[in-house]
Amino acid sequence: MNTIKKILGFVWMIMSPAIILFLVYQAYVKIGAASEAAKANTILQWVIILLIFLPITIGFFIFGKYAAQNEYGDLPESSKEIMD
Repeated sequence: MNTIKKILGFVWMIMSPAIILFLVYQAYVKIGAASEAAKANTILQWVIILLIFLPITIGFFIFGKYAAQNEYGDLPESSKEIMD
């Protein structure tokens, strides 16, 4: 199971920049295809989308980094095992 966690950690770390690059590419394409009348709305929409997804993908990368470093390898099974 720990091997699967490590592999998926690397997958998360690869996917997070790929998602951002895909969103930036889509924003570029959609803003370029918008008419002059709708360009301001399209830019605003994509700025909002990018601002929402950027922290999410950063969280994906951090989660993947910890999974790849096997930080989740020894999780407690009950609250009695948690020490202050």
